[in-house]
Amino acid sequence: MERTRSAQSPPSDFIRQIVAADTASGRYGGRVVTRFPPEPNGYLHVGHAMGICLNFGIAEEFRGRCHLRYDDTNPEKENEEFVRSIERDIRWLGFDWGEHLCFASDYFERMYECAEVLIRKGLAYVDSQPTEAIREGRGTVTEPGVESPYRNRSPEESLDLFRRMRAGEFEDGAHVLRGKIDMTSPNMLMRDPVFYRIRHAHHYRQGDAWCIYPLYDYAHCLEDQFEDITHSICTLEFDNNRELYDWVLDNVGFAEPRPHQYEWAGLDLEGAVLSKRNIKPLVQARVVTGWDDPRLATIAAYRRRGVPPEALRLLAQLVGVSKTGARTEEAKLDFAIREVLNPLAPRVMAVLDPLKVVITNYPKGTSEEIDAAYFPHDVPREGSRALPFSGELWIERSDFEERPPKGFRRLVPGGEVRLRHAYVIRCDEVIKDAGGRVVELRCSYDPSTRSGTGAENRKVKGTIHWVSAPHALTAEVRLFGRLFLDTQHEAEVAEDGGVTAAPLNPGSLVVVRGVKVEPSIARDPADTRYQFERTGYFWRDPVDGAGDHLVFNRIVALKDTWAKRADVEVRATVTAEPVVATAKGADERPRPRAVDPVIAARSARYRDELGVAADHAETIAADPAFFEAALRTHANAPDVAAWIAVDLRGLLEGRALAELPFSGEAIGRLARLVQEGRTSRRAAKDVLARMVSEGGDPERLVETMGLAKVSDPAVLGGAVEAVLARWPEKVAEFRAGKSSLLGLFVGEVMKQTRGAADPEATKRLLAERLRS
Repeated sequence: MERTRSAQSPPSDFIRQIVAADTASGRYGGRVVTRFPPEPNGYLHVGHAMGICLNFGIAEEFRGRCHLRYDDTNPEKENEEFVRSIERDIRWLGFDWGEHLCFASDYFERMYECAEVLIRKGLAYVDSQPTEAIREGRGTVTEPGVESPYRNRSPEESLDLFRRMRAGEFEDGAHVLRGKIDMTSPNMLMRDPVFYRIRHAHHYRQGDAWCIYPLYDYAHCLEDQFEDITHSICTLEFDNNRELYDWVLDNVGFAEPRPHQYEWAGLDLEGAVLSKRNIKPLVQARVVTGWDDPRLATIAAYRRRGVPPEALRLLAQLVGVSKTGARTEEAKLDFAIREVLNPLAPRVMAVLDPLKVVITNYPKGTSEEIDAAYFPHDVPREGSRALPFSGELWIERSDFEERPPKGFRRLVPGGEVRLRHAYVIRCDEVIKDAGGRVVELRCSYDPSTRSGTGAENRKVKGTIHWVSAPHALTAEVRLFGRLFLDTQHEAEVAEDGGVTAAPLNPGSLVVVRGVKVEPSIARDPADTRYQFERTGYFWRDPVDGAGDHLVFNRIVALKDTWAKRADVEVRATVTAEPVVATAKGADERPRPRAVDPVIAARSARYRDELGVAADHAETIAADPAFFEAALRTHANAPDVAAWIAVDLRGLLEGRALAELPFSGEAIGRLARLVQEGRTSRRAAKDVLARMVSEGGDPERLVETMGLAKVSDPAVLGGAVEAVLARWPEKVAEFRAGKSSLLGLFVGEVMKQTRGAADPEATKRLLAERLRS
C-alpha cells in the first residue's frame, strides 16, 4: 500500500515541515528526491533502520523517490557481501528503491573532473606534506591552522601533479589534493580539507582502474548533485560538514535549485553498539558469532532473533525526528516488538526447566486431546490446536515450592493448581534424589474440572503451564541479553579487534537445552513467531534451528527483566538434561555453543595441513561434506574455502548448504574457472549468484551469461569501439595528451562486458585504437 501524507494532516516533524514548505513553494518544481547512502563496509544496524524509514518514508509520503546509493569510495573496506546484505535489510524493512540503485564509484570520472575545475580556479592544490604534518597544521579549536608550504602552488603545477597521481606515478601518501579554503576558520573542517588521497588498492567494482579516491566530504555532496537529490538528510554528527557541503557545490559551479543538507538526531539506543567501526572488531575477534549474532543491534541480528520488521518501523515512529539527541530506552524497542507480536503470535506452551509430574489417578497408558485456543479473549483472532494430555507431564520447576514464600500462588505440597486448558491437580507426594533434590511430583487430578466443559467450578489460586511428557518435543532455547553490562562503555572496542575496558555481560547468551515444547509446533511453518505462555515471544532460529533440530530464540520477554538481570548473577538450572545455561565468567568471551571437539580438530586440520585461513576453516568445519566435495574438482583448498566461507555464505540467507540447487563439486569447478583465467572473479560472483537462485552448471553459465574472459582482439573490438563512440569528447582529450583517461575507458569496457574482458588485453587494444 502506498503511504502518502494526507493533505489535511500537518507535517509531523521539522524535516517533513521543510520538505512540505519546499514542495508548496515549488522550489524544486514539485520534486522530492531523498537518498539512503550507506558505505558497504559492514552490516546495517538499527540506527540505519531509522534513517531508512525516514528517507524512504518521506519519499513515499510526498510521492517522490528515494535512491539507494552505495558510498563506495574506500576500496580497502568494501565488498559485495556488504552490498547484498544492505539490499536484503532494506527490502526486509518493507522498502524498495526500484530502478534508483546508484554507486558513488560510478561517478569517479565526474568527481575527478570537478576536482580539476577547483584546481583551475585556484581553490584546490596538491599538498606533498606527510599525513602527520597535515594533521598538526590544522591547529586546534582554540588555535588557527598553519598554511601548508605547498598551498601557493600554481594551478598548473597542481593540475600536473594531480593528473600524475591519477596515472599511478606516486606511492600511497606521497600527495593529497586539498581544498584551498580558510586555515583560520572556526570550523576545523574548513581548514583546507583533504579531497583526494592516493590508494593503490583494488576496488570491488572498479578493479584497478583508479588509484586515487575521493573523501566523503568532497564526494557525497557531488553524488547528491549528480542524482538531483533535493533533501540530503544526515545525522547530527555531520552538522559541521554542511558548510563544506555547500562550499564544494557552490565553487564547482552548481546553481540553485541544488541539494541541501539537513541534520536530525538519529537514534541512540540504550545498551546497543551502534557503530560498524565498533561492531566489526567484535565479529573479527569472535566475541560474537557474526554480524547476525542476535545479541547485536544489526538489522540482520534482529531478523535472525525473530524481531518483525514492523517493530522497527514502529520504533521509528515512537522515537520520532528531532534536532536534539536523547538516549532511547531499550524498553521502547521491547514495547514496539510486543505491540506488533501480541495480536499475531499464537500462544503455545513450553517448559524451560522441566520437573516431572505423575498423575497417579489418571488411567495408565492413555491420553486425551484438549481443544486449546491459540489466542486470549482480548485478541480478536481465532484458531486452536489439539493439545495432548496424559498421566505424565512436565511443569516448570519454579512453579513448585516445597517451602513456599508468602504470596506464592502455584503448586505446593498438599495444594492445588489449575493446569492451563486442562484440570485442577493436587500435589500428594514429593520425590527426591539421594542429594535431596526434587525430581518428581506425584499428584492427583479432578476429572470434573476440565476447562471448557462448564464444570470447572473449583476455585484455585494459580494457573500454570505444562506439556504432556510422552508427546513433548525437545528443544534448545536461547535467551539473549545486552552484550555489555556498563552502558556507558558498551562501545569500547579496540581497533585491533580486542575488547578493552568494555565490561562484557556474562549472561548476554544463556543456552537452555532439554526444553519441552508441545507437539503442535511441528506442523507450523518454520518462521512462525510464538508466545510461549508466561515466558516470552520466541521463534525458530533460521540457521541453527533448520531441519529436525529445534532451536528457539527468545525475541523479547513478556516484560522488562533487565533491571533484575543486572542485579543478580545469571544462572539457569536445567534438570532434564545435564547441559548448559550457566553464564561464563565476566572475563571470558561468551559463545553460543560449546566447541565440538570433532569440529575443532577438523578445523585445525584444514588450517594446518591444507593451508586454509583460520576463520574460513572454522566456518567450513561444521559442514565439511560440501567443502571436501569441492576439493575433488579444484584442489586449491584455500581458494575453495574462501569461495564457500565468504562468497557463498553471503548468499545463503539462512539456507543450509544441503538445500542449495548445486553440489560442492560445482563450486569447485567455478573456482577452477577463475584460476585458469577462463572468467574473472568478479564475473564468477555473478555466476555464483545465479547458481544459488536457479542452480546450473558453472561452465555452461559462464558461456550463456557471456562471462567467459575475453582476450581475443577480434571479440573485444566491438566493446572497445562502442565505448569510444560513446565518449567522443574523452577520446579527443586523450589524443590531446590526457593519457590518464585510459583507466576510464578500461572501466567502461569492463562494465560493458560485465567483467568478462581481460583487463590487460583491453588496455593494449584501447591504446592501439586511441593512437590510430
